[in-house]
Amino acid sequence: MSTPLAKGQNGPLSVDDVIVSLELTAAADLSALLVTDSGKVRSDADFVFFNQPTGPGVQLVPGATGQAASLKVSLGAVPADIAQVRAVITLDDATSSFGRSAPPTARVADGAGNSLYEYKIEGLNSESIVIALELYRRQGAWKVRAVGQGYAGGFAALVTDHGVSVDDAPAPAVAPVQQPPAPAPAPQAAYPPPAAPVAPPAPAAPPAPAAPSVPAEVSLTKARPVSLSKGQKVTLRKDGGVALTYIQMGLGWDPIEKRGMFGNRSANVDLDASAVLFADNNMVDVAYYGQLTSKDGSIRHQGDNLTGEGAGDDEVILVDLTRIPPHISTIVFIVTSYRGHTFEQVKNAFCRLVDTTSSAELARFTLQGGMPFTGMVMAKVYRVGGEWKLQAIGEGIQAKHAGEAAPQLARFLGV
Repeated sequence: MSTPLAKGQNGPLSVDDVIVSLELTAAADLSALLVTDSGKVRSDADFVFFNQPTGPGVQLVPGATGQAASLKVSLGAVPADIAQVRAVITLDDATSSFGRSAPPTARVADGAGNSLYEYKIEGLNSESIVIALELYRRQGAWKVRAVGQGYAGGFAALVTDHGVSVDDAPAPAVAPVQQPPAPAPAPQAAYPPPAAPVAPPAPAAPPAPAAPSVPAEVSLTKARPVSLSKGQKVTLRKDGGVALTYIQMGLGWDPIEKRGMFGNRSANVDLDASAVLFADNNMVDVAYYGQLTSKDGSIRHQGDNLTGEGAGDDEVILVDLTRIPPHISTIVFIVTSYRGHTFEQVKNAFCRLVDTTSSAELARFTLQGGMPFTGMVMAKVYRVGGEWKLQAIGEGIQAKHAGEAAPQLARFLGV
């Protein structure tokens, strides 16, 4: 049975091998610092992290899909001059904080996986790094202590304070801004003449009330794709007024690459595209990675992309407008983050409309800037009278899959 620890509490370790694991709701990395009595590493080899997964007596073990890594520590193999092994949690998104999600829990188990201790790290707010716990020597025996020390100085500052050398790329030099010279003062007469009297201005007419801002509805053309902004609408008719019948909604994104400090790598961002079908305000069906074809066969999802790697569309949804049942009024296209990454960790997120019969791109909507959401309502296709229209939306929601998103979509159903 696991023994709970509170901040500052410790407990004995009577086993040779221990496993430190995490329970998290936000994407994060686990690393270890092996320090002497001085609180410093002996060399960079005493820092165990994703680009250097083994150290003396310590190994970083990759987690299962969607799970954080764990630390396997062979206490008998830890060098005698190492006094502490500190387990550090670092959020993937350095601009986020632990206060945005449920508190992480650190667990200590024996080599067979039997849980010994657990520590729920509460009280974190704006920090994106925390020293979770430490394994330490006391009178020849090993113990574990719940630390829970948030760190505000950044990951580079944390490991530098522990004696790790950081080879970070220098910031580009910024040239000083040249200020224009101040104009020379105008010469003044010794005795300026008195100013002529000025008649008071006529009262201004009250300004006309501003018209409400309504996004313009644009037209599809063969010459070039329409670049949509939030709220803009297009009628799904080609040049000459011919109604579109088969369309393809392509959705794409790129993970933001981590740079500097300890090598470059991309966050493993798994976004999922879904098409949610509504009859008036009632959700009746969905096409997503768990059900690739809608029940009526009018919408087909082309498969899951787990990373966002590669050029062009990362996930594609095909829509046969001729087969959509008459009671379906709206199809909402959403993107959700399966592992809980926010759109602050995603760049180049876009959706585009393609005429399947000609493979011509007709419209494109690109998200500018990251947002602290795990889901995004990208666009919707909806009926107005006897024709279909597309509207770009680009609004954030908190959802990691279509099931969590569905209750939040009602506000996007109005025309």
